[in-house]
Amino acid sequence: MGGARQGGDAPGFRLAELEGVLERITFANEETGYTVAKVDTGRGAAELTTVVGALIGAQPGEALRMRGRWGSHPQYGRQFTVEDYTTVLPATVQGVRRYLGSGLIKGIGPRLAEKIVDHFGVEALEVIEEEPERLIEVPRLGPKRTRLITAAWEEQKAIKEVMVFLQGIEVSTSLAVRIYKKYGDSSIEVVRTEPYRLATDVWGIGFKTADAIARAVGIPHDSPQRVKAGIQFTLSESASDGHCYLPEERLISEAVKILQVDSSLVIECLAELVAEEGVVAEKLPGPDGETVTAVYLVPFQRAEASLAAQLRTLLSAPADRLPAFAGVDWDKALGWLRERTGTELAAEQTEAVKLALTGKVAVLTGGPGCGKSFTVASVITLAAVKGAKIILAAPTGRAAKRMTELTGHEASTVHRLLELKPGGDATYDRDNPLDCDLLVVDEASMLDLLLANKLVKAVPPGAHLLLVGDVDQLPSVGAGQVLRDLLDGDSPIPAVRLTQVFRQAQQSGVVSNAHRINRGEPPVLRGLPDFFLFPCEEAERAAEVTVDVVANRIPRRFGLDPLRDVQVLAPMHRGPAGAGNLNTALQAALTPHREGAPERRFGGRVFRVGDKVTQIRNNYDKGANGVFNGTLGVVTAIDPVEQELRVRTDEDEEIGYDFAELDELAHAYAVTVHRSQGSEYPAVVIPVTTSAWMMLQRNLLYTAITRAKRLVVLVGSERALAQAVRNASAGRRHTGLAHRLATA
Repeated sequence: MGGARQGGDAPGFRLAELEGVLERITFANEETGYTVAKVDTGRGAAELTTVVGALIGAQPGEALRMRGRWGSHPQYGRQFTVEDYTTVLPATVQGVRRYLGSGLIKGIGPRLAEKIVDHFGVEALEVIEEEPERLIEVPRLGPKRTRLITAAWEEQKAIKEVMVFLQGIEVSTSLAVRIYKKYGDSSIEVVRTEPYRLATDVWGIGFKTADAIARAVGIPHDSPQRVKAGIQFTLSESASDGHCYLPEERLISEAVKILQVDSSLVIECLAELVAEEGVVAEKLPGPDGETVTAVYLVPFQRAEASLAAQLRTLLSAPADRLPAFAGVDWDKALGWLRERTGTELAAEQTEAVKLALTGKVAVLTGGPGCGKSFTVASVITLAAVKGAKIILAAPTGRAAKRMTELTGHEASTVHRLLELKPGGDATYDRDNPLDCDLLVVDEASMLDLLLANKLVKAVPPGAHLLLVGDVDQLPSVGAGQVLRDLLDGDSPIPAVRLTQVFRQAQQSGVVSNAHRINRGEPPVLRGLPDFFLFPCEEAERAAEVTVDVVANRIPRRFGLDPLRDVQVLAPMHRGPAGAGNLNTALQAALTPHREGAPERRFGGRVFRVGDKVTQIRNNYDKGANGVFNGTLGVVTAIDPVEQELRVRTDEDEEIGYDFAELDELAHAYAVTVHRSQGSEYPAVVIPVTTSAWMMLQRNLLYTAITRAKRLVVLVGSERALAQAVRNASAGRRHTGLAHRLATA
């Protein structure tokens, strides 16, 4: 297969063509797409050619036709820099065997490839293409497997067509697969005529990719289709930052920056979008009391209005599904509880228990060591003795497990409780409410607007809803700040804040330092058995020390398992001590490459059995009731023949991922602090470096520290730590929920 053809440019800069089989990828940068790989150009494994450049999407075993230029690297010698490539079918028996056995076609592994090629020789691919029914001639290859291989080949061919069309627009294989799965045979037509649909229909394609595609198919820079898509993208990006709406002036200025068009065109297209109900605009009080025109994406405006209305309806419901507590003798009830538990409730806890059992909607908030869990357990114990139907829920699997352990009552995730269906609709809603008298939701600071709306819709009239969480933690990953808005000064929702730290908790350095930080005081860094700082000024050195602390020092000193018991929480994803870089280093230390063990490379990541991973998008089509952003799990199997990777989640559910879906997973040896919400770990390690200066905020550090049950290790500089403690700016989000609750 081999060789290279040279073009007519000046010597040393000539465009050349190189054909060969991709043998292995030695390096791939997930963010830039830059790849270093070895290619067999027909001279055998002993003389592989090094190729570098944009090869993201190509898989080992594929035959490639690459265009690029020859050059020389001072350290690595002669290499070929790829500008673009296409896949081609191999022309030799050896090439066909390698191609079929590479795992590119679902259902064909190395052994079956051997059998097919032994039977058909170099014509094997032709047979699969033109006479697939002949595959049954291969020994032990039955009709069912033959049908599966034929279907997989057809899909592969169709996807390749889409990929060829998308070549040069920097669209990866996985996105080409998603486009094909979404639109099927209409893929190329949609891409040509309505490219901006991709940004809303296909996960992983944002406005920028859709814009590049639109430019390539000739859609004008000032097209109204482009400008409207850009406005919606700007609002979508702001929702990713937690905002439910943007003030009109800010939306216009941000859209102008993204679109690089005149503001008058953005204003005109925004007016048209409002008229077409593509967005909603309404007057609301801004953060400083002034009136602003708030522009929402439709689902967020509807959810906000619905949530406020539903909460007020629950508050004023005439029915009461816990009638026994309306006239209860509280001295008697609390005395019985004291005998049952052997513990006296503090005054704040007593107030919270009474509120939860007599009020239809209530909020319980407070920091670590203040007795939130015992208060919740007391509410549940009293409700249970009166025969109440009780449901417990939390936003994450780990938080639900912890709730079950603390209360002795089964708790589930909110998603599982509501039985979300493909597309995101819930089985339980206003028309089909949950059958409960008391619903308790823990870690309520994690509830974003859309999920909170779905949850509250499912609460039956007369039932009691108790939301429990720490309002000083980071707000939800998704849009909104629901818990904070419910505790707003003008909110009609009654609440109790626990402030007393109990004596037992005061002995914990983790708890006492969390409260110090929350008050804006520096933590105690010396003389504590469970709270440490390893000083490092340079971010690169902090990353090295972090890996050593996780892999060696903590296991040696505390006997904790580095994979199961220790979690690295980074302020940000990028940078030398960011979660991305730390994941690569921690994977190398904890789950290294083993000869013969299955692996799957996807972009810049390599997945191995035993890897800690996290889901990075909501996918309502996976598992019993969807798999959600932030769900953690461990890779249990990689099947190159069926092209599937399996993950056991922290809800003990086994989930399968096609290889083309692996962009939904990221490694989770290190996660950002935002992603850690709702989880607790025996030990947390937190790199705190000046390279993360913009992210160093008090509530971020407080959230990270309160994730630890037994041990906190900070790695970094005291200067960066002081900045985080000092910086109380929590960055208020643009939400209208507090206003709607106060004025409805």
